[in-house]
Amino acid sequence: MLRNLVIVLGDQLDLASSAFDDFDPAQDAVWMAEVAEESTHIWSSKQRIALFLAAMRHFAKGLRDAGLPLHYTRLDQADNQGNLAAELQFAIEKLAPRACIISGAGDFRVYQAIQAVAKQTGVPLDVREDRHFYATVRQFAAHAQDRKTIRLEYFYRALRKQHGVLMEGEQPAGGQWNFDAENREAFGKTGPGTVPPRTTFAPDATTQEVIALVNTRFASHPGTLDSFAWPVTRAQALQSLDAFIVERLPLFGRYQDALWPGEAWLYHSHLSAALNLKLLNPREVVSAAEAAYQVGAAPLACVEGFIRQILGWREYVRGIYWTQMPGYAERNALDAHEQLPAWYWTGQTDMACLHDAIEQTLAHGYSHHIQRLMVTGLFALLLGVEPQQVHAWYLSVYVDAVEWVELPNTLGMAMYADGGLMASKPYIATGKYIERMGSKQHCASCRYDPALREGALACPYTTLYWDFLARHEKLLAKNPRMALQVRNLARLSETQKQAVAERAAAIRSGAVGGIT
Repeated sequence: MLRNLVIVLGDQLDLASSAFDDFDPAQDAVWMAEVAEESTHIWSSKQRIALFLAAMRHFAKGLRDAGLPLHYTRLDQADNQGNLAAELQFAIEKLAPRACIISGAGDFRVYQAIQAVAKQTGVPLDVREDRHFYATVRQFAAHAQDRKTIRLEYFYRALRKQHGVLMEGEQPAGGQWNFDAENREAFGKTGPGTVPPRTTFAPDATTQEVIALVNTRFASHPGTLDSFAWPVTRAQALQSLDAFIVERLPLFGRYQDALWPGEAWLYHSHLSAALNLKLLNPREVVSAAEAAYQVGAAPLACVEGFIRQILGWREYVRGIYWTQMPGYAERNALDAHEQLPAWYWTGQTDMACLHDAIEQTLAHGYSHHIQRLMVTGLFALLLGVEPQQVHAWYLSVYVDAVEWVELPNTLGMAMYADGGLMASKPYIATGKYIERMGSKQHCASCRYDPALREGALACPYTTLYWDFLARHEKLLAKNPRMALQVRNLARLSETQKQAVAERAAAIRSGAVGGIT
């Protein structure tokens, strides 16, 4: 008789998971399954599918090597049920475990499906706390209780105090909590110079098999696997971490918001996919960064900026997701209903910064955070795209996209669809912002002028910025942080506003911005 069937999902590749506590190979077993639905419920990119499948297969090998009994269903097996719920039910009926065990899932849809199977089969489901994170959902809920807005800063400070990260006694290292003023510079006229090469891993036989499968089974899905070189094992993930700490962390904060044409990797960590698959633990990532500061290998401002993303932002968005779901996914505070432009799936736009960001995304399954927030995200916000369509695109194309982290970033930060629960204002800007953050080369090569809001040469970002202010003037006037921008709108004549509205309509129709 099988005592426990331990369920391991594709984003739970961690032998230290709570699901393995008290595991007994003599009477317990592990269950994993590759199913088509996880790649088709949203039209996942080839890079994303390949990363999940390759990492799952390598983790499965590690389980077998460790002597853990494993029931693993491959995508190409003849009896594959096609979706996670049906495959799990099939396994429970065949194996007859007395109980199922799982560590907290990262996707509300998947969690509901597993709960439904357990109820239908009558098998108890033990949902264990996910120790991967610093904070539990209950801790976040207690922090958020009775707050109309839930801001990162106070939660981040509380976690730093609790876990003693970058602290000097009761005070923050360097005497302040936030070093943004010393970070976020643009590159100079000469650009980023010689950026360290991306840490890559040549696909082994297992990964090559996955690549061939994805190219055949999911041939119509977006993107390409020509450049696939992501870490798919824990050893590779640790190697990526070591390389980041030495090669990129010392300049991470300084250039974390900078853009440059053709430069996908810059000084970012590229660790989010490994973290979200749980090949890396955030504690070891934070500890490595803090140690670099302590030995003088990286400045405090850069280290604090990086740790803020891991210990702060990552924990924060998880708390938002699990305390606000399922209703959060349907929020649309700005009542936006435009369609996502078709060229988001091809990169075929004559806007240079968008063309560059989308091409990188389709080639690598990756673009850095400022491209996501202030290039692809900003354009969708200004255009008025329905946030659920933007969410589906981000979840589809990025290798690090697991819904708990992707959804709040998209709906809350990029699209302001939660009405300010996360962000104190919509993150809107004209094309001049993009130019200022290091994209002068983008703008110089582009047919559009970021300084113009009207006319045939006007940058669509700039036109849509003023159109956004006009469409949402009453709402934005109530926000103190938007007061100056609303006052600037009042300086436009009615003729100028009409010209902006007509140009914005042309952009929405596809007559401007797309390549046909």
